[in-house]
Amino acid sequence: MKLLAHVKPSVILAFGVIVVAAVWMISGQFKPAPTQAGSDTQSRQRDILTKVRVRSPTPRQIRQEIVINGRTEPARAVTLRAEIEGRVTLLGAEKGSEIEEGDVIARLDMRDLQAQLEEAEAILVQRQLEYKAATDLKRKDLQSEIQLERAKATLASARAAVKRIEVGISNTIVRAPFNGVLDDRPIEVGTYVQSGDVVARILEQNPILAVGSVTQLERSRLVLGDQGLARLITGQVADGKIRYIASEAEEATRTFRVELELPNPDRMLVAGITTEISIPVRTIAAYRISPALLSLSSTDELGIKGVDNEDMVQFYPVQIVRATADDLWISGLPQGVRIITVGQGFVRPGERVQPVAEDDVAKAALAQDAGTDQ
Repeated sequence: MKLLAHVKPSVILAFGVIVVAAVWMISGQFKPAPTQAGSDTQSRQRDILTKVRVRSPTPRQIRQEIVINGRTEPARAVTLRAEIEGRVTLLGAEKGSEIEEGDVIARLDMRDLQAQLEEAEAILVQRQLEYKAATDLKRKDLQSEIQLERAKATLASARAAVKRIEVGISNTIVRAPFNGVLDDRPIEVGTYVQSGDVVARILEQNPILAVGSVTQLERSRLVLGDQGLARLITGQVADGKIRYIASEAEEATRTFRVELELPNPDRMLVAGITTEISIPVRTIAAYRISPALLSLSSTDELGIKGVDNEDMVQFYPVQIVRATADDLWISGLPQGVRIITVGQGFVRPGERVQPVAEDDVAKAALAQDAGTDQ
């Protein structure tokens, strides 16, 4: 108290003013005008939001396709074998040549088959006469029923013997069963063949097949008679239709064989060529995008990022409808969606952003260019 007594009153008064001012500021009485503070806060929030460029794509009706990697095969292929033993005496077609149904491929030596036929035919005439005589006697009641049936059986046996020899003679000639190409012929004149030996292999070239395998899901979308397109690795392209869809999956791959029949009247398509088969299955609304816009969700689901009506980032799962060298066609986006085209890598689903339309960016760039020119 003695110390305060020696302090000047003016100093005490100044000290009191400072204390009052400090208490006033701490109590919150010293505040900016409400309107100005709200404006500054909103401005700071806008500055904090990430800007992204967006675009509202227009869907188009796209024909969805199933693409199969396969190969070409002959529509029919048959290996001809000798049905009788004998020596080759004639070759009717060269290996690699085109043949028609019924053309002679090879002829075998008949040996004594012709003599056997003449003998069997003579016996047949005799048995016919015997049967006729037995029938006449039976009509006059001079022949028993048993003797008539015995003559009938003998006649039937003679006819069978003639037929058997005629079949043997016909088997000495090997003929083409259908139009095609003689792909292989491992015999020459003088070759002795046994019954069952390979004589020739014939391939049918018109039509020709493009074959491949589809998954269980893809099979459910295919129908016999559907049109398809085959693109051969040689650059050839041919239209065709599905003629076969397997009803049972291959055990090793769990896939189903599909055959596309291709007309080949000029024989320009050959078997064994690597082929891509495209089969349109349905029309679907799809969006054209750059492959760079695709991303994966936290559950490894393929999709694309967009902005909803509240400017919140959303992840939209999509399905690829068609892929080309430059872009993708996808489906699964909601109508009117705004997809993020620039900045999608810096934002996450659930985050509020400041979207800027691509059209506005383009207009601003044009305006800036016009101002620069002036």
